[in-house]
Amino acid sequence: MSISLLVADDHQVVRMGLKNILEGTGVVVAAEATSGEEVLQKVAAEKPDVVLMDVRMPNGDGLHVLGRLKLDYPELPVILFSSYDNPTYIARAVALGAAAYVLKHDSRERLLETIQLAVRGESAWTREELRRVTGALATPRVVSDVEVPLTQRESEVLRQLANGLTNKEIALALGISYETVKEHVQHILRKVGVSDRTQAAVWAVRKGLV
Repeated sequence: MSISLLVADDHQVVRMGLKNILEGTGVVVAAEATSGEEVLQKVAAEKPDVVLMDVRMPNGDGLHVLGRLKLDYPELPVILFSSYDNPTYIARAVALGAAAYVLKHDSRERLLETIQLAVRGESAWTREELRRVTGALATPRVVSDVEVPLTQRESEVLRQLANGLTNKEIALALGISYETVKEHVQHILRKVGVSDRTQAAVWAVRKGLV
């Protein structure tokens, strides 16, 4: 019995490549999407067995869409698919209930095995991936139901940080200096009670800030 797959990526070359890679494997690309909003529409219309979704897409990035999908379709396995080996992305993917996080340069065998494991409801996370984010997923000193007095600017920086942006990218996005961003990040870590930005990103997810 074939597995129906929804592929979500805004690059046509990637979508075509995935079709070619999966041809003859029993995994059929039943639908394609190029944006976050289109993913939600296609899942509702096509009812795929599994979703393979890029992290960075227009109109709703993959991590935001993952959160929405898991609310509406908690049993639907969603695999994040990215060029970025970013621990913040991986930690958020785990926290939001993704079935796995696959890199675009991973092997065909790794991709196929991950899809098959996800559809069977088995863990597709590698030991190395989980080891990298264990600390981030640990309960921080300030629990998530306690109000943390972040300033408006700190909240803005935290949202950008949780989206995986570097300090330099945050500075450009918010129109402030790199040094100011560094200062805000340190204040955020201290107030939230965590030791690094990945833990802060997971805390922000659990608080519903991103």
